[in-house]
Amino acid sequence: MMNLFFAPSDISSKDVPLREDVRLLGRILGDTIREQDGEEIYQLVENVRRSAVRFRKIQDNQDRIQLEAILDALNPGETLAVVRAFSYFSQLSNIAEDLHHNRRHRNHLKAGSPPKNGSLKLALDRLTEKPVSKERLQAFLNSALISPVLTAHPTEVQRKSILDCHLIISSLLSTRDRMDMTPEDLADNEILLRRFVLILWQTRMLRTAKLTVNDEIKNGLEFYRYTFLKEIPKIYAGMEQELSARYHHDFKIPPFLRVGSWIGGDRDGNPYVTHDVMQSAVQQHSSVALEFYLNETNLLGTRLSLTDRLVEVSDDLRALADAAHDTAISRADEPYRRALIRIYSRLSATAQQLGHDIAHLRPTNPNAQPYDKPQDYMADLDILIHSLEQHGALYISQGRLSNLRRAVEVFGFHLAPLDMRQHSAIHEQTVSELLAHGGILANYAELDEAARRAILLKTLQADQLLMGDVEQYSEIAQSELRILQVAAQIHQRFGHEAMPNHIISKTDAVSDMLELALMLQQVNLLERGDAPQLHINIIPLFETIEDLRGCGSIMKDLFNLPYYRQLLAKRGNTQEVMLGYSDSNKDGGYVTANWELYKAELELVKVFNQYGIELRLFHGRGGTVGRGGGPSYDAILAQPPGSVNGQIRITEQGEVISSKYSNPEIGRRNLETLVAATMEATLLHHHGADSAMPEFHRIMEALSLDAFAAYRKLVYETPGFTEYFFTATPIREIAELNIGSRPSARRASDRIEDLRAIPWVFSWGLNRTLLPGWFGFGSAVNRFIEREGQTGLAQLQAMYKDWTFFKGLLSNMDMVLSKTDMGIAASYAELVEDPALREAIFGAIKQEFEETIKMLFAVTGSQVLLHDNPTFARSLLTRMPYIDPLNHLQVALLAHHRAGDSSELTKRAIHLTINGIATGLRNSG
Repeated sequence: MMNLFFAPSDISSKDVPLREDVRLLGRILGDTIREQDGEEIYQLVENVRRSAVRFRKIQDNQDRIQLEAILDALNPGETLAVVRAFSYFSQLSNIAEDLHHNRRHRNHLKAGSPPKNGSLKLALDRLTEKPVSKERLQAFLNSALISPVLTAHPTEVQRKSILDCHLIISSLLSTRDRMDMTPEDLADNEILLRRFVLILWQTRMLRTAKLTVNDEIKNGLEFYRYTFLKEIPKIYAGMEQELSARYHHDFKIPPFLRVGSWIGGDRDGNPYVTHDVMQSAVQQHSSVALEFYLNETNLLGTRLSLTDRLVEVSDDLRALADAAHDTAISRADEPYRRALIRIYSRLSATAQQLGHDIAHLRPTNPNAQPYDKPQDYMADLDILIHSLEQHGALYISQGRLSNLRRAVEVFGFHLAPLDMRQHSAIHEQTVSELLAHGGILANYAELDEAARRAILLKTLQADQLLMGDVEQYSEIAQSELRILQVAAQIHQRFGHEAMPNHIISKTDAVSDMLELALMLQQVNLLERGDAPQLHINIIPLFETIEDLRGCGSIMKDLFNLPYYRQLLAKRGNTQEVMLGYSDSNKDGGYVTANWELYKAELELVKVFNQYGIELRLFHGRGGTVGRGGGPSYDAILAQPPGSVNGQIRITEQGEVISSKYSNPEIGRRNLETLVAATMEATLLHHHGADSAMPEFHRIMEALSLDAFAAYRKLVYETPGFTEYFFTATPIREIAELNIGSRPSARRASDRIEDLRAIPWVFSWGLNRTLLPGWFGFGSAVNRFIEREGQTGLAQLQAMYKDWTFFKGLLSNMDMVLSKTDMGIAASYAELVEDPALREAIFGAIKQEFEETIKMLFAVTGSQVLLHDNPTFARSLLTRMPYIDPLNHLQVALLAHHRAGDSSELTKRAIHLTINGIATGLRNSG
């Protein structure tokens, strides 16, 4: 096995604290294993660890044989102990790495070092250097929308109990960096670390029951508590301060950064998302917001003890304080406290009116009137802020109080916009039944596209409702109509911002958009009459290669409809379009999916400009490169010219949510990265040579055609490929994991087409092939160079140097290839009993892998993987010895299980290896 990694010769002094943290946590884990499981198990784990580390360092075949011999000799109990030990080490290593990123970031700022790409400070530096005028910048801020959207896609393998323990260990480890820690403090800290590592060791790693949608809703809401509610207001405050100082102008930043959610509203393929569940999701959202406001208001009431004997408060503040009717003599001279008592009582009444059962932190006035809307609450907070400013208490007005006011502006009483999503085929069935029962048309499903458009437009513009008693429709139609009835109720109770979007999966025709419009009309979310008004954004989702290629013409036909243009005119002439990265990759492979997405964006920009419509793109990205993942900053800057334009939404899924947003400091930095990239992409037009060199597009088209052919030939045209995939990966075992409420396939079958993209990518990651993140590139580049010679290679090298899209494509692939291991993949291939099938398919995969490595090096000029990312290379070299044994054990366990060993012990061990490998690789689907 050749060593393809960039291996730094020595550890950087900057990374010494990381090494010390990893060693400390490793020592504590080892001591815990020895104390709890005995010396024999501890020595076994150490023996496996040393052998794995030696093999990774030296790459000697004898070391591999020795390691495999140790692992093969394990009994079931020993296997579980090794799997748990190595899985927990990966978890602890991840904690140390995340903490070290924070440490490096803080040290960077302390030293006054130049800011790095992705930092908000560097983005603002670049804006002032260009320069971008304050008028243009304010216009950008006024129209911008940057929205990460949390989804419940089943890729988070860790239980919440485990994640909570991680947060405590991270906090304890961070405390050790304090300069004032005495030896006694450090010793006490280590005792606490040992306590929580022990809790971790004795906590069940796997879920015993399948997650419900309600579980997913609750898990998603934790990130608002951890990060969003407190950190987003700080981002706004920091931006206003920075911009005002740079431009000598009082910038007012509207709430352009908002975190959305799909959890509880995404029904595509998930029958467990019902109207009751969706209503509960919005109710829980609101409860979290009100709980936060009550806590913050109460805290301010305990702290703002300012006396009017020393400060002159405003008349409005005094009136607000007097309205509290607080008779306590001890607070008679403390108007801010009395005003906050009044505000708290009104908030409490608001929570009660919205149906929330929140424990109160102080007595409330039972006669207090609830706030009609968040703006009324903000107005009361403004009275406090303005009064403080009036008597010079700026440090008080600009602190927790102003952050609370900003939180209310961003999160309202609804917390987060919840999107709805459903497959177009479900809408078609529902509309078909509406038309049939309404006496309009009995055979809608049999009509061609032109006839469908005609009948839909005619019905939409007729002043009549079709929907009768919901009970008369099929179960599917009933479900959809009840969902929309609840959406209308949510609008009435929590406002339009609580549920602003409905996404149509697998959009491939204009009629898909009109069908949803007709359904919305039945519940008055599309008002009828001469001036129809739409209250929900209708968003097409283009997913497959074919759909991406046709999206421009579909939107053009849609904009040619006067009725639809009339609807858009009342929604700011803005149309959102969602692009699917996952299914397009499964459909056409890595190279083609990325290129077709890029071309689709270019075409959409062209069409939208032609019709004078504002385009907002919603990127349906997953965590892995095979599902559109990769560094967010680079991904946004690599978008085609005109496709960002101040507005962008991006899905955040599964394990990515936890890694990005469970730690407030990391969470804030990730949010700032989205803001920085969007500002730069919009205002600085970082597009390299893209707009000036159509030759790059010609070459990319040629590469895509050859990569598509290679990928489709393997996955969809090779006899026996499906059998190989289901045998040489743990796909069936993944389906048994309790990591999400949604089924792993759209329908019960063994067809690749019916399999969801997440388990498809997850499976290839677990067997270390990671095929969705690179297959087809090598043969495509090789054929191109064969046709165009050294001139062609030089052009590819120029593309890598000058084109952000192509550089990002190769950089992400480089990362995927660094996690790929053909030696381990070969052991999974041995699970395929037919030797001819095994050799044919694995042989093709291995040959393409070697060709891809060779062509990647030829284009980039590197001789090793991750040459430009030594930090990640060092991380992989540290963690691989803890992943490799888990892969070997997983193969053996799969073989036993499939040979008839159906014991719970074996199943649990398989599931633990899945968890451990995913943790070590730091992504799943």
